[in-house]
Amino acid sequence: MPIHIEELFSLTGRVALVTGGSSGIGYAMAESLGRAGAAVILVARRERELAEAAARLDGHGVRAATISADLGDRAAIDRVCEQAHGFFGDVDILVNDAANNIRRPMADLTAGDYDQTIAVNLTAPFLLGQHFGPRMAARGWGRIINVGSQQSISAFGDSGVYGVSKAAVCGLTRSQAEAWSGRGVTANTIVPGFVLTPLNAAAQAVPGRVEAMAARTMTGRNGVPGDFRGVAVFLASDAASYVTGQAICVDGGFSVH
Repeated sequence: MPIHIEELFSLTGRVALVTGGSSGIGYAMAESLGRAGAAVILVARRERELAEAAARLDGHGVRAATISADLGDRAAIDRVCEQAHGFFGDVDILVNDAANNIRRPMADLTAGDYDQTIAVNLTAPFLLGQHFGPRMAARGWGRIINVGSQQSISAFGDSGVYGVSKAAVCGLTRSQAEAWSGRGVTANTIVPGFVLTPLNAAAQAVPGRVEAMAARTMTGRNGVPGDFRGVAVFLASDAASYVTGQAICVDGGFSVH
């Protein structure tokens, strides 16, 4: 019997955990996963923003729960792992979107900048993957979606340790894909272009920066969070069961222009 489009992309019965899910790209992906049928657990630091995001999801008929956690703290990561299954059951889809964006000239970066960036941008996705990946593999189905950056593939704009962390995210994805794809768990990286989100607020404040970034695309505009809805559902669904270990650029042609 042919598989209908609705079934191919449906996430009904799935549970997604989205870090950085209270705003920006993370929220857009969480909403799209939820509207495709998944129950969604949002993880972020700020409780008020989490509550507001969960209320918006509820308005779309999405079952949502929240965990307030600083992913730079390993104890907080342990708490996320312990609490997550208590809301809707086992997590099927892990979206690692939370990140910090310390961007100073390389010579000005401190050891503290390095530690903080690596902890949030790389160690947290690694540890969350180490917890949820094997459990997905044991059940025979799972999705890991990591969020990279243009700094995953090129250096510009004081990439610094942010660039180090985001390049490593692509390597983490490949390692996760190698480990678990044979047991039904795919792992892929989404590579955004320059996206107008709070994470890029400092860059957007530089006169001419927004226009210059838009000019580097082929579409003539910068990204917005909604540009990531479709790719999130695709990678999380059965439609992408043969896509794994990949870095998928969603950047308006930024990376190839």
